[in-house]
This record gives sequence, structure tokens and C-alpha cells, in this order.
Amino acid sequence: MKRSSTLTWDQLRVGLVIILALGVVGVAVVKLGESANLFSRRYTLIAYLPDANGLKEGGSVMIAGQLAGTVSKIDFLPVDNDTTRNLRLTLAIDENLREQIRHDSKGKLRTLGLLGDKVFDITPGTPRTTVLAEGDTVPIGLVLDYEAVIAQASSAVTDMVALTRDMRALTGGIVKGEGTLGQLVTNRALYDELNRTLRRANGMLAAFQNPDGTIGRMLNDPMLYNKLTNVIASTDSLVTSVNSSKGTAGLMLHDTTLYSNLVGITRGADSLMKALSSGKGTAGRLLTDQTLYDQLNKLVTDLSAILADVRNNPGKYTKGLVKVF
Repeated sequence: MKRSSTLTWDQLRVGLVIILALGVVGVAVVKLGESANLFSRRYTLIAYLPDANGLKEGGSVMIAGQLAGTVSKIDFLPVDNDTTRNLRLTLAIDENLREQIRHDSKGKLRTLGLLGDKVFDITPGTPRTTVLAEGDTVPIGLVLDYEAVIAQASSAVTDMVALTRDMRALTGGIVKGEGTLGQLVTNRALYDELNRTLRRANGMLAAFQNPDGTIGRMLNDPMLYNKLTNVIASTDSLVTSVNSSKGTAGLMLHDTTLYSNLVGITRGADSLMKALSSGKGTAGRLLTDQTLYDQLNKLVTDLSAILADVRNNPGKYTKGLVKVF
């Protein structure tokens, strides 16, 4: 049987569906390539990291949070003492964004969101520095270690749990009436005693307000205030009189005559003390001459002996003084 050479509608419809599907796939590939910069011209930069936890080859490179390239290669460096350069990242950057990456740009490893994929992010540079050329190294900035943050948060949560446990134990003891706070909360006798104390305090305050009592009169009677005012006024007058240079007190405060006389007396006394200390004159000799002291001492001793003898034998000294006619 001879096959017909004309196209049927079913065949044409299948062909149109295939062509439409190929067109959709082509448009999708083009759009995906544009969004991922797969068809743009690229140049290479290098970055060194101590570690790249979560970052893989083919990972995204961002500039100011926007997709700018991919991590084409991650290599281990030889072991040395510089632990900040354990890995070398080869970055494929979109050529159209070359002006954004300069010598003052900073690269860092960050996470998209809190738990998203790891990306290598580069901050845009400023016009005061030059553009990084092919094969240059991107400076690395400070990186926030999310694992350390999570560890600190875990420690804080642990402390909060311990604090909650302690608070539960404390409140449980209070509810059970343990300790002073527990007694205050649960002990009725303590409440009653406190209530009685407050009543007595109120009674005392009422007694203080009694106008017939001492404290009540101090609070209500202006007589004491008036007396205090008069005392203060008298004291002010006294101070004014003293400052007026009149009277003995005023003269003592303001007149220099008394001061001059006291200075003269002091100088005279000082001269007298110097004269006595020098050993000159009778008084000075009395103070400093040992011979004169010994003679006076002997004279006093002899006179004491004579007086004692007179008391014991008065006739011896009065003989011949009485005559009989």
C-alpha cells in the first residue's frame, strides 16, 4: 500500500509541539545563562582563606550581595606556619564587574541567610585605589564565625536553663514557707504581728499630732518658731556688733594695738629669758652659777641648825638679856 506524501494534522501538531518545546528549552537555557552569567566573559582573581567550611567548587561569588561569578577551583597550600593561608580559591569574575573590585575591597566567606549556602562575598572598592588585575589577590576581611556565635548562644541557653531551675527552686521554697520570704508569704502569725505593728505606728503618729503634746506643739504652735527666729536675730545682731569695731570684742578683732602690745610683751619676755639664760646679773647667776647655789644652800642649812638649837636651848641665847633690879 502506497503511503501518502502529505502531512496530516496530527503529524503537524506533534511537530509544532516539539518545536515549541525546543524553543522553551532554548529560552530557558538563555535566561539561566544570563542569570548565572554563564555566557559572559570572565577574568580570574585569587583569594586565600584559613578554611572554607561549606564552600565548594562552583560556589557563588558575590559583589555587594549580587552574583558576580563562581569559585572555579579550591586548592590546598603546602603546610607552613601561616595558618591564615591554608586554601587558595580561584575566582572567575564577570568581566563587566572589573571596576567594582579594587585594592581596598575585602573578601569574606559568608552564609546566605542564617542557614543558607556558603558564598564568597566581595565588598566594592573606592575610586582612590586601582582596579585588581588578572591574577591579583583579593584582600580578606574579618569574618564572623557563626559556629562560635552558635556556641555562645548555646552557652547562654544553658545558663538560662540553670537560672530557671534556680528560680523554680527559690519560688518552691517560698511557697513551702522556707526562709524569711517564705515566712512572710505563708506565715499568718507574722502577718498579724506586722499588722499590729502598723496599728501601733498609726497610734503613735496620732499621738504626735495631738496639739497638747510636745511634738504636737512643735508641729502646730508657732511660738517655738518665733523664739528661734528671735534667737537667730539676736545672734545676727551680736555678730554685727562684733564686726562693727566697737566694744572689747570688736576691738580685739579689728584693732591692732592689742596685737602690737602682745608682740611687745612677747619680745620683752624673750629678752628676759635670754638674759637669764646668759648667766649675767643676780638672777642669771642664780640660774647658772653652781658656787652661788652651794653657798645659798649651806647658808640655809646653817640657819636651819641655829633655829633648831634656839628652840631646844632658848636660855643659851637669852642669857644676860633679862636683868633683875
